[in-house]
Amino acid sequence: MAIIHRATLSPSKLELIEKYLPVQPWFTKDGSPQPELLGAYRFDDPDGEVGLETHLVSHDGKVYQVPLSYRGSELPGAKDSLLGTMEHSVLGTRWVYDACADPVYVVALATAILTGQQEAEQFVDVDGALEPRKSSVNVKGGGKPGSEVPSVTPAAPVTNDGVTSIEAGQLTLRINRVLDLGTQGPEDAAALRGTGTLKGTWAGQEAPVLLASLSQR
Repeated sequence: MAIIHRATLSPSKLELIEKYLPVQPWFTKDGSPQPELLGAYRFDDPDGEVGLETHLVSHDGKVYQVPLSYRGSELPGAKDSLLGTMEHSVLGTRWVYDACADPVYVVALATAILTGQQEAEQFVDVDGALEPRKSSVNVKGGGKPGSEVPSVTPAAPVTNDGVTSIEAGQLTLRINRVLDLGTQGPEDAAALRGTGTLKGTWAGQEAPVLLASLSQR
C-alpha cells in the first residue's frame, strides 16, 4: 500500500525528469517540446521508508520509462544516480534517485515479477483519512503468487541500447528505458509470453507492453 500526501513539491517530479532525460544516452535529443507525463505506477517498500514510483513519459512519438526512488537521506554510493533533491511540504527534503541504482527498488521489481504482483494500491492521506486513488498505469508480474524470491544482492546497473541490466545474485533484471508499444522483436515477443516479465497498460495503450524482464541462473 502506497500512502500519498497532499503536498507541494519543489522542484516537481516532472521538472526533475525534464532535466534528467536529455543527458541520458537512450533519449532522443531533437529539440522537440518538453516531455509529457503519461502516468505512473508504484511499488511498496515493506519498511515504508523509500518511495518507489515509475513514470512513463512521452516525447516525440517515443515512450520512456523512468523509475525513481524517493529517500529521506542520501543513498550511499549512488551519487551518480541522483537526479536531485526536492522539498516536500509534508516530508521535508527528499533525495530523488534513478531507482535502478536503489536496492529497495531492485528487490521490489524482482518480487513483483516472480510472484505475479500488480502495482501497489494507492491511498491519499486527507486530514488523517486514507482515500483510495486509482493508478494511472497498471502492471502485472508474470510469475505465480507464493513463488520463492531468492536473495537479491544488486550490482551497479549497466545500460546499453535503451535497456538497463542489473546483476543481482541469482537474478538478472532488465528494465526497458525506451518502450516498444507494438512491434516487439523476437526477444521481447518471447519475453511477453514468459513468466519472468513485468507488463503494463495505461490510457490509450490497451495492449500489454513489456516494461521489464528477469532471468535466473
